[in-house]
This record gives sequence, structure tokens and C-alpha cells, in this order.
Amino acid sequence: MENNKAYIITGPTSGIGYATALELAKYGTVILVGRNPEKLDRLQKEIKDRGQDALSVICDISDMKSVKNAAQQIIALELPIAGLLNNAGIMPAKAAKSAQGWDMTFATNHLGAFAMTEALAPHLTDGANIVFITSAIEDPERKPAKIMGMKGGRYLSAEASARGEWKAGGAKMPGIDAYATSKQCILAAAMAFAREDVRLQYNAVEPGITRGTNLGGESTNAFIRFLFGHLMAIIPPFSTYSSTPKKSARVIAKILIDESGKTGVYFDEKGQPMLGSVQVRDPGFQARVVAETRALLSTIK
Repeated sequence: MENNKAYIITGPTSGIGYATALELAKYGTVILVGRNPEKLDRLQKEIKDRGQDALSVICDISDMKSVKNAAQQIIALELPIAGLLNNAGIMPAKAAKSAQGWDMTFATNHLGAFAMTEALAPHLTDGANIVFITSAIEDPERKPAKIMGMKGGRYLSAEASARGEWKAGGAKMPGIDAYATSKQCILAAAMAFAREDVRLQYNAVEPGITRGTNLGGESTNAFIRFLFGHLMAIIPPFSTYSSTPKKSARVIAKILIDESGKTGVYFDEKGQPMLGSVQVRDPGFQARVVAETRALLSTIK
């Protein structure tokens, strides 16, 4: 029997996204959303060569106008969309600006995922799952983060984050405050969405310390890339949280195709419920992040 469900995935051409795109293709048509046409074409061909179905939509998730255009293209496909995976993410060591002049990390990891979700949610089928890939780096009390001298999310406001400004006293490692804050914000938004919209399910996944990813690509500091991509996955206590793209893909796909109605759950790398930081669990903080993000995005015409 042909499976006519469709699943959207952003950032599908490498690491966890690539493995998850291949896994999701077993359950329906995969809509691949990324910025590199050649890589998207290769992945689409690979999926089709397996006798499965995939479509590609070009989108720079850090550019809000590109996100809007991509969402309109996806809606125009008129497919029964059962899931959206907001996977695209970066952790560059050097600050950069998006097309709107906003901090590139915050624009990619939070604003783009938020805008894509808001644009597509009304067009998803009843009971569809929206999943956000987050990071426990947002929690200043998380043991591996503390050992590394990370200070968790450093949120001041959505506007301040868009300017690349973070609460003082953060991590010394470049790019970490921007990454932790962006991931804290999208996790807070996921929890707020789950309360606001009972028609759909909104959940988040911490995929663990995953070998074989290239978070941030070539723009990431080589040491950071080695640290997160290899070293931390094998050295205690970090190895407790280790995973691989294939393991992560199975966990994420299971959550995306789940029909039990779970919503507002933050899952760990094994697919078990976990707790975020004290701040991100505060409904007041969640509501503030959503309100400020909507206000910021409303300035883009």
C-alpha cells in the first residue's frame, strides 16, 4: 500500500539531517529543504534510487524572506504533511550577519525554524508532529556543559539576540553563547507552541553528542569541530550522552511518525523525556520568547 504522507526536513544534506531524511523516506514523501541545490539533488536521487519519494525546496533558513518563499512553495504542493522537522542548525566560531542583518546563529537556529513553523503549521494535517532539534548546551547546570565552561543560554531579548548581544559573563569559547541562546529560545518556543495549538504536536529532541556531524560546516573553528564531532563522544562523562547520526535518525523519525498525541515533550538522545534548564521550563519565559520573536519577525515585510 502506498504511503501518501509527507514529511518536511530542513538541513537534510549532512549529519543527523541526512540520516533522518533517509529514515523518514521509509514512511512517506520527504520534502528536503536546504540551500545547496547540488547536495539536495544528490540526496533526492539517492532516495528515489531506493524506490522512495523525495522533493527538494531551496531555502536559506537564516533568511526570513527565503523561509517565507519556501513555505509558500511547500504549501502549493498540496501534500498531506504529517510532520515538520526543524533540523537545520549552525555553530560558527565567528559572528556573521544574515540577509536581514541579524546574528547568523540566532537567525538560523531560532528565527528561521520559528518562522518556518508559523508559516506551515496551519497547513499541516490534524495531529501532525512538529519537532525541533535542540541542544542541552542551553542548560548551565548540565554536567558536560559545566565542565567545558559553558554558561547556558544568555538571553536578553529577541532584538538583542538578533544584534548578537548576550547576557554578560558567558562562555569564553567563541560562538557558544550565541548557539546556547538560540537553542534555548527554540526549545522555549516549542513548549509554548504545544500549549497554544492543540491541533498539532510540538516536541523537541536533544540528539546527544553525535559523532560524524559537521555542525556549522567550514565556518566552525577546527578545534570545536573536532571536540564536538569526535572527542566528546568517546570521553567520559560526555560519552554518556553520545550517539551517532543513524541512532539519532531512528529516535527522531519515531517521534515524527508517532500518532499517540504526545506534545510539549523534550526528548533525550535515547528518546526518553528529559528536562531543560530551569529558565526554559518557565512558562513566563517561554511566552516572552514567543511574543518577542513574533514582534521581531513582523518587521520583515
